[in-house]
Amino acid sequence: MKRFTIFFLCAVLTACAVPSNRDAPNAQRGFASALTGLGLLILSPLQIAAGLLEGIASVPYYLSTSTRQINEGLIQAQAKISLADTYESAYQKRLTDVPENGETGTVFRRMKHATEFFQRILQQYGVVNPENYYLTSIDVNPNYTLLAVIYRPVKSIQVNDKYQKNSQRTFSSEDRLFYEPFKTDSQNRALDTVIDWAALPSDSLQTQKAQAVLLTLAANAVVGQKRSPEYWQIEQRWFAGQAKEITEERARSVQGRMGL
Repeated sequence: MKRFTIFFLCAVLTACAVPSNRDAPNAQRGFASALTGLGLLILSPLQIAAGLLEGIASVPYYLSTSTRQINEGLIQAQAKISLADTYESAYQKRLTDVPENGETGTVFRRMKHATEFFQRILQQYGVVNPENYYLTSIDVNPNYTLLAVIYRPVKSIQVNDKYQKNSQRTFSSEDRLFYEPFKTDSQNRALDTVIDWAALPSDSLQTQKAQAVLLTLAANAVVGQKRSPEYWQIEQRWFAGQAKEITEERARSVQGRMGL
C-alpha cells in the first residue's frame, strides 16, 4: 500500500510539471475556455494510459510530452500499438531516429492520405481487412473539426447528400466526401460503424507529432474493438451549429477522465 501511495504521488507531481523547453508545443492551443488554465503539461504514465482509453479525443493533451515518454507510457499501459509502431509502419522511421518534436517532414492534409497511413499501421499489426477502416472528418465549421474512425465494408458508396437534401451521390475513395461518415446508404441500409470520434479545434492536427498520436490512438481503438454509436447524435448537433459547444463538452469530459 505504501509503495502504491508513493507511485501515485510521483505520478501526480509529474503530471503537474512544466517542461523546461519554452518552445514545447502548447497542448491547449486554440481550445478557448474549455482548456483555459491547463498550461503546458507533461503527462504522467497514468495519464497517458487514461488518454489511451479516451481515444482520439485525447490527442491535444499529449503534445507537450516527448515522443519517447509517450511511447514508454503506451507500452506501460499495454497498448497494442505504440508510437514507435506508428512511426515505423506509417513513416518508415525508427522512433530512436526521430527528433523529440516528432517531426520528420511528413504530414497529411486530407483524410484520404491520413487513411493511407492508418491502413498501413493496421495491416502491419495484422488487422483483418485493414482497407475497410477509414479516418474521416467533417469541416463545416472553419474553427473546429469533427473526426471519426469508421469501419466501412464497401469501396464505393451511394448515399444521400448531407449538404444538398433530397440528392443522392455516389462516392469512391478518390472523392473528398467519401471520407465523411454515413450512417446509412441511399436505400436506408446500415453503412458505417463508428469506432471512435473527437471534436477538436481545426489547428490541433497540423504537426506530424499530433498526427502520429492520432494514428496511434485510432489504431488502438480498432484493435481494442471500441465502438461509439453516440457519434450520430453528435453529428446532428454539429450540423445544427453546435461545434464549439460539442468541442468544449468533449474537452471537459476527457480532462476529467485524464485527471487534468
